[in-house]
Amino acid sequence: MPRKKILNQEDIRRALSRMAHEIAERNHGSEDLLLVGMHTRGVPIAQRLASRLQDYEGKIVPVGALDIGLYRDDLASRTKTSLQPTDIPIGIEGKKIVIVDDVLFTGRSARAAMDGLNDFGRAQSIQLAVLVDRGHRELPIRADYVGKNIPTAMVEAVLVRLEEIDGVDEVVLTEKSRSA
Repeated sequence: MPRKKILNQEDIRRALSRMAHEIAERNHGSEDLLLVGMHTRGVPIAQRLASRLQDYEGKIVPVGALDIGLYRDDLASRTKTSLQPTDIPIGIEGKKIVIVDDVLFTGRSARAAMDGLNDFGRAQSIQLAVLVDRGHRELPIRADYVGKNIPTAMVEAVLVRLEEIDGVDEVVLTEKSRSA
């Protein structure tokens, strides 16, 4: 299966702008809001959302980074990867947390992120924002904010590439590699 570009740079910009407006609307502004990006691509997406929220609301929205590696339920079957730093810049007690990730698939990463956040305290609420929802959930988890729903087959992979990490902004649909 050849690569098929689903979102280009402008599509991603528009999706994130819309998501930021939705976050502000649902939370009645940005007061007590904390965005927590899941490594790797959730972090720059969270930073972009925070920037847009600051433009709309006039207040800085703190952004954290969370490595869910130790909270996954499939540690024994996964290839060992190095852990990345978790940085939660403020206490989460009483805060409205928005977990940010690039792709929502089975829901297991989102569950692991919620488990990881529990180590930092009890938030007022936890919401989920994803650039792409590709379906195929294994857990009863849904995103509160979605940039684009992309129905996929199990043999397909959704590749999110971001300027900050990959040098380009795009979302591509391709066939899964045998090692994926």
